[in-house]
Amino acid sequence: MSAPRFDPAVLDGTRITQRRILVATLTLLLTGPAVLLMADLHWRVDAIDGLKIFHLILFAILFSLVAFGAVQAVIGFFCRAGKGDPNRIMASLTPEDEARPVDAPTAIVMPIFNEDTSRIMEGLRVIYRSLEATGQLEAFDFFILSDTTNPNRWIEEESAWVALTRQLGARGRIFYRKRRVNLNKKAGNLADFCRRWGRRYRYMVVLDADSVMSGDAILKLVRLMERNPGAGIIQTVPRLVNGETVFARLQQFASRLYGPIFAAGLNFWQQGEANYWGHNAIIRVAPFIDQCSLPELPGVEPFGGRILSHDYVEAALMRRAGWSVWLAVGLEGSYEECPGNLIDFAKRDRRWLQGNLQHSWLVTARGLHAANRLHLALGILAYLASPLWLMFLLVSSVIAWRYAATGLTPLPVDSFARYLRLDFQSQALLLFAATMGLLFLPKVLALIDLRRIPGEAQRFGGWCRVIGSVITETLVFTLMAPVLMLFHSKFIVLTLAGRGVAWVAQRRGADGDPEWREAILTHAGHTMVGLGWGWFALWVNPAFAAWMAPILLGMMSSIPISLVTGQLAAGQFVRRLRLFVTPEESAEPPELTRLARNLEACRRHTPPLPELAADYGLMQAVLDPYVNAVHLALLRERDLTPVAEGRFGPLREKLLGEGPSALASRDKLALLLDADSMAILHRELWSRPADRLAAWWRTSIRAYNVIAPAPQTALYR
Repeated sequence: MSAPRFDPAVLDGTRITQRRILVATLTLLLTGPAVLLMADLHWRVDAIDGLKIFHLILFAILFSLVAFGAVQAVIGFFCRAGKGDPNRIMASLTPEDEARPVDAPTAIVMPIFNEDTSRIMEGLRVIYRSLEATGQLEAFDFFILSDTTNPNRWIEEESAWVALTRQLGARGRIFYRKRRVNLNKKAGNLADFCRRWGRRYRYMVVLDADSVMSGDAILKLVRLMERNPGAGIIQTVPRLVNGETVFARLQQFASRLYGPIFAAGLNFWQQGEANYWGHNAIIRVAPFIDQCSLPELPGVEPFGGRILSHDYVEAALMRRAGWSVWLAVGLEGSYEECPGNLIDFAKRDRRWLQGNLQHSWLVTARGLHAANRLHLALGILAYLASPLWLMFLLVSSVIAWRYAATGLTPLPVDSFARYLRLDFQSQALLLFAATMGLLFLPKVLALIDLRRIPGEAQRFGGWCRVIGSVITETLVFTLMAPVLMLFHSKFIVLTLAGRGVAWVAQRRGADGDPEWREAILTHAGHTMVGLGWGWFALWVNPAFAAWMAPILLGMMSSIPISLVTGQLAAGQFVRRLRLFVTPEESAEPPELTRLARNLEACRRHTPPLPELAADYGLMQAVLDPYVNAVHLALLRERDLTPVAEGRFGPLREKLLGEGPSALASRDKLALLLDADSMAILHRELWSRPADRLAAWWRTSIRAYNVIAPAPQTALYR
């Protein structure tokens, strides 16, 4: 007889409410005394005034966020003890479910935007081979959904897609689509797929360009959907992998060690009202099409217009329509990568921040569930906490200056402290210790959780390296936190000033060391703020300066910290020391091994001549008969009107006679989008006398005749 399974369809709403009340109660029980202590400190020095009330409100908001995180960690820790929390979507699968063949038509979709072509194709190759090894490949189709605006990347994608389908024997199973107009960015990209092909599929697995998922993980997601017909979205908890720099390795170590207890704590109170993170998730297509069309917000960017952070909103709309959204805690085989340095991390946050602030329109939207309103509010507070923290520190500095300037001493008045028999300094120290204790409590619980899993510490490099890594990670992120605070505060000011954000390609992994010039220009302001604030703190009171030291030191050292933690050499050195080791490094999953091997093979291919590299994709599309034919086959046919010919004719002549450098990027893109122009350019290039061609094209022809164009995918398994 099989063990009883968890059935989300019969969840007791009262039990879920009790769980949420428990989380809220514990958070209030931790926050209340701390706020009382802070109010008492203010009361004991002069009278309460507007500045102190503002300071107390800021403290209450910030401390409650810290307490909420600590409560989730504590609850997650106990959920992982013993047999764990029974209310998990993963517990709904039975052995019979796992053995049943998968026949539900499922699309695996990867929206891309100016990404590294080799990484995209090799990631898809790994996923395809992993699914193939399960024997369940027939139910799956793959879609590469390109919004690429770089002309060369576009041609690279087409060539690599054809090569990949040929090498895998996957013609008719891996599809490529390039949108002509990038309307509404990633959300619009997925919406376009759903309109064109979505009704053919029961489910879609959404990936990012840096995602990797094992075949077993994808099959489990489909089986979970089949077992739970009320589920609209099931979100995995991706593990960060392939970090090469110190910054990336710090992130993946912290996520891997502390993440499990936080994920368990999230699932404890979210249940079937979890969030969707935009990738490494499975979606039931029919209700997604019918219910998750994104509204256009009133006004213009940055707060109005198209919604940038679409995933939270789509989860809320799915839930409003009666479909559940689950976090697949405990599902193995879901991976993603992360930015390689602090500046790239901040650039990504700049985009996310604006998208989350847009959600302020939706927190009170009609029909949303309370849990989804909370998700939207917490998403806003995740970034709003930075300016609140900055204001708290600024107000603290003003209060400290006023206290020192007036020479006031604590008053002998009745206060809460008399019940604790604490003097002013001891009470302040107790409050500081309570705050630090809640911040570090999840780390301690994660280490205890690690200890109770036999052999798990060895997968992190052994106990000595785990402890050393935790201490180092804590110190480094303590120094980085005030820098991120300044970044986010600046971004919010820019957003409030009406300055939107361009949707730039994310530099994933370690694409090279950070530039000195960029680091100095980016962090010069942070350094000056730290120096000026440090001088002021010393002038006010050396004790106050000591209390502010970790924050100010992080600002003052932002340039060297950003440079060192973003360098490949430093990351390789740390890796040799076996610091920040994760289980995925100690026993690398076969999918990650295959990906690393194939990417290394791609890098060994002969690169194009330096003078051709900038427009190598355009060169292939015009010069190479095979690439030209593939490109033409993928373009939509349309009549060439006289007006269009009047525009494209001079552009073609300029391209051939003066070379690609004479054209703007938008003109190159326009030519690539015009089928007639591409056919004419190919014919003209091979038939025109050499003296009527630009020197760049003569070099291209000589290089083409000597060596074959470099393939974009590796000829590997």
